[in-house]
Amino acid sequence: MQTMIGVIGGSGVYQIDGLEGASRVKVATPWGKPSDEVLVGRLGGVPMAFLPRHGRGHVLSPGSVPYRANIDALKRLGCTDVVAVSAVGSLRADFAPGDFVLVDQYIDRTGPREGSFFGPGCVAHVSLAHPTCGRLGAALTAAASGVRLHCGATYLAMEGPQFSTLAESRLYRSWGADVIGMTGMPEAKLAREAELCYASVAMVTDYDCWHADHDAVDVSVVLQTLGANAAQARGLIAALPARLDPARSPCLHGCDHALTHALITAPDSRDPAVMARLDAVAARVLQV
Repeated sequence: MQTMIGVIGGSGVYQIDGLEGASRVKVATPWGKPSDEVLVGRLGGVPMAFLPRHGRGHVLSPGSVPYRANIDALKRLGCTDVVAVSAVGSLRADFAPGDFVLVDQYIDRTGPREGSFFGPGCVAHVSLAHPTCGRLGAALTAAASGVRLHCGATYLAMEGPQFSTLAESRLYRSWGADVIGMTGMPEAKLAREAELCYASVAMVTDYDCWHADHDAVDVSVVLQTLGANAAQARGLIAALPARLDPARSPCLHGCDHALTHALITAPDSRDPAVMARLDAVAARVLQV
């Protein structure tokens, strides 16, 4: 199998520079339309697909992002590794605006979002003890030359679209959360169900509202910091292909076999219509 990198661009990252032979493709999925057309090409000789999470022009709010369609589309195109880029607020004094953070854990406080490809007709329970891929995270760390990158952080995923209250910000700090954002979940859950190696690079834009020496976050603050950081984020992605083997070998962390022991519905009780919707994300185990 050949390595193919999928990049989900968050706030401030709506394009990837230097893609060779780039073209935009429409991908139909059983879960509806993805956030946008997918830009596909090659970077450093490695196939790459880029999808802006909020759509070009930032037209989708965190709660309206079609997370299932996005992950399905990347899997359907052949992606093996997915890098998610997002903007976050910092809940730690040493994670300053302008810094980058490699997320490895999540606390999910989102609301009524569709968080699984599975359900009635075909039930599965994947492990999320370690929701991100250590191998892909190590490659990103090696690619982060010149970027102030903190490795290892807990991401508090809130529903939004409003920013936190001061009481919430203080509560999340007491829980040990390091950064806060609105899009990390259910994206990471769905990537695991789709047996994709997934890593999240978060760009710190503000201190949420807990820091006494900084004003509460607003969109103007976020955009100002994102404008300064977007080029660094694109540079990090550009350096990634050289850190990954073009010939995809099995993931040492088991990301590509997350469904092996996850399905609980007996084969003769599985709904054929449900299985048909899983033709991309779970083809390895369902053989559909």
